[in-house]
Amino acid sequence: MIAGGGTGGHLFPGLALAEEFRKREGKAELMFVGTEQGIEAKIIPREGYPIQFLRAEGIVGKSLVKKITAIVKIVVSLLDARGILLTVKPDIVIGVGGYASGAIVLMASLRSIPTLIHEQNSVPGTTNRILGRFVDRVCVTYQESMTAFPREKTFLTGNPIRMKILKGDRESACRLFSLDKSLFTVFIFGGSSGAGSINRTMVDALNHLGNLRDSIQFLHQTGDKDFQGIRDAYRKAGMKGTVAPFIYQMAEAYAAADVVISRAGATTLAELTALGKPAILIPYPHAAGRHQEFNAMKLREMGAAQVVLDHEMSGELIAGQIREMYGDAQGRKEMQKASRGLGTPDACSKIVDIAVSLMKNTVVKRKRT
Repeated sequence: MIAGGGTGGHLFPGLALAEEFRKREGKAELMFVGTEQGIEAKIIPREGYPIQFLRAEGIVGKSLVKKITAIVKIVVSLLDARGILLTVKPDIVIGVGGYASGAIVLMASLRSIPTLIHEQNSVPGTTNRILGRFVDRVCVTYQESMTAFPREKTFLTGNPIRMKILKGDRESACRLFSLDKSLFTVFIFGGSSGAGSINRTMVDALNHLGNLRDSIQFLHQTGDKDFQGIRDAYRKAGMKGTVAPFIYQMAEAYAAADVVISRAGATTLAELTALGKPAILIPYPHAAGRHQEFNAMKLREMGAAQVVLDHEMSGELIAGQIREMYGDAQGRKEMQKASRGLGTPDACSKIVDIAVSLMKNTVVKRKRT
């Protein structure tokens, strides 16, 4: 059982783990637990996995009234979790972050079901900080976050990515997205729901890139809210490319890209570094503990990305960086090399190894007692 979601950054590592379990043991039964409001409600059925829902909400960053409602729902979600565990009887519960993972992982631990959590960010989230005290194993992406958890059960694994992310083909990707494979391609996305500030800045940036109109093209994931306006802006500017509210075929999107402009969520960075994609990172300014900023700065220090803080962002600045990357092929090669040096494409295998070992040890202990 894999629990968590809310955003793609929490959900996609869980999908990567499910794929690894299925690859190793075709008969393994896999189930996800999330909320009806999270992205998992849309993505998981599309991926062919069953999903159960908890009634849970986040607390961080909410108004007082919404915090009170969320606290009440914590009790409700624990009851939901108990019912799911009694029905499904999982051999292990893996939490991949987000408030949807809290109740089910905690309840599983209290019922002596093997539990494991994965922390994607350099600054651990509130849910995982609490769960770390109860679970059997903790896997982390960054060395810096190891001190937040009990040392004896914490492992540095990296962030799991879906293996199909590594298998995109540029030529087929360009056909899929109606792009010209001979043009320099900029892929822009602000997370699974889009990012308004990035969208608005890109509209302004188009005004500063007119003389490159015949040399570059864009693939832009906007989110549902901004889709129509952003698509119209590209048409008005006469820029080539494709604009979509959501892109399911991320492997192909990365394959088509010469440069990626994105937020700095841990899953995005794991994918970028596994692929060695040059990037302009714009950390989400309201991320808990500024973890996206810390994630991004680590890549910049290693020469693997450029970083622009959200409040510093302007169309002219972003256009200048696109122009610089377009004109500096050698610089892009150096950034690719640095980025790949930070990648951990074997993270998924490491985490599943730990999970399998934990299940086997639990079976042995139960037999002895």
